[in-house]
Amino acid sequence: MKKKKSSIGWRNENKRPSLSEVFSSVSVPQQKGIWKKLFAFTGPGLLIAVGYMDPGNWATDIAGGAKFGYMLLSVIFISNFFAIILQHLALKLGIVCERDLAQACRDHYSPFISFILWILCEIAIAACDLAEIIGTVLALKLLLGIPITWGVLITAIDVLIILFFQYKGFRYIESVVAVLIFTILVCFSFEIISSKPEIFPILKGIIPDPEIMKNSHSFYISIGILGATVMPHNLYLHSSIIQTRNYPRTIEGKKMAIKYATIDSTLSLSLAFFINAAILIISAATFHKAGHTEVADIMDAHKLLTPILGSSLAGVFFALALLASGQNSTLTGTLAGQIVMEGFLNIKLKPWIRRLITRLLAIVPAMIVSIVYGEKGTTELLIISQIILSIQLSFAIIPLVNFTGDYEKMGSFVNGIILKISSWFITIIIVLLNLFLLYDTFLGRR
Repeated sequence: MKKKKSSIGWRNENKRPSLSEVFSSVSVPQQKGIWKKLFAFTGPGLLIAVGYMDPGNWATDIAGGAKFGYMLLSVIFISNFFAIILQHLALKLGIVCERDLAQACRDHYSPFISFILWILCEIAIAACDLAEIIGTVLALKLLLGIPITWGVLITAIDVLIILFFQYKGFRYIESVVAVLIFTILVCFSFEIISSKPEIFPILKGIIPDPEIMKNSHSFYISIGILGATVMPHNLYLHSSIIQTRNYPRTIEGKKMAIKYATIDSTLSLSLAFFINAAILIISAATFHKAGHTEVADIMDAHKLLTPILGSSLAGVFFALALLASGQNSTLTGTLAGQIVMEGFLNIKLKPWIRRLITRLLAIVPAMIVSIVYGEKGTTELLIISQIILSIQLSFAIIPLVNFTGDYEKMGSFVNGIILKISSWFITIIIVLLNLFLLYDTFLGRR
């Protein structure tokens, strides 16, 4: 006998709001003008954009720019377009179904499938947290000379910082993230001006080049860029934090929320594209142009920036941006960890316990590698973490696209035909690219 669904379109009924401690805590003016409403919805997009400019992007973008010049700009552009579509679906799922993606998976799939998806997602979050730790550790070494091993231990304190700001209110977290993003933007604006890139090669690089697919090394880096740009945990995160807004849970209220949340998300991801592209452009304009095509290491990049650009501030701004990037990603990565565990398992741990678990899962491998292999090993680990994220991406995208295209779940908010085709096309492309990556990696052609 088929089990009766307890709510329309879902196997189980959702019993707890996502991130219940901050659910519907940010007021949205109902009678005010457009700009005040947009300001009320500004914030979640910035938290999502953080995942698109984390330290994992640095390793892949630096390697891509140094080795292939501006050619892989097209990969960043396409990945960012994919991200805009997928994040729109994520926020729409959260607003319409009042579930984050983890809760939606639990309420739709069997317990066994949900458990497998949870394990895969936890692996991805650990990989993401690993990238954040390595980025922060390298920045601390560059700025303050702190040894790699000690830097790994210091990153454990990040948990306390996040807890402090969440207890102050969700707007405080968003404000901290905005300040750190502004810091990254200022730093890279200085680097771009100093590197004096060529305009026409940049414009040419935005157009896809068939050589990307023919060269196994450029293809490998492209998959890494895709994994670093479209972050699987961001889909879970966005579907949750958009529910921190206190909009009317009515048809009209949800339409309004989707409209302003999509504007916030798109503008924030456009900013992330600029920063992502800036990293690759700086690498191409300095390292590739000077013949340093083998630069794939953040530490080497820092050492070469000052003599090539002729400014002592170049290295300082580079390290400062890296530190801001690592800290920003820590804020969003640990929030995503809490959302995923609570959503899939329907249990609520104290935030400090959940975040300590997440951080320890990443600190242990980072500590082992830093002791055994040193700086070079941590950089290799950084790139590997992005490949793991890219492989896991399919297991987050397929449920998201499926749920938002299901009329029983979304009602009148179901994806239109163009959005359905676009989202499934993106899904198929990502799945195929990851299959190629696995084939390429295990056959050792790279």
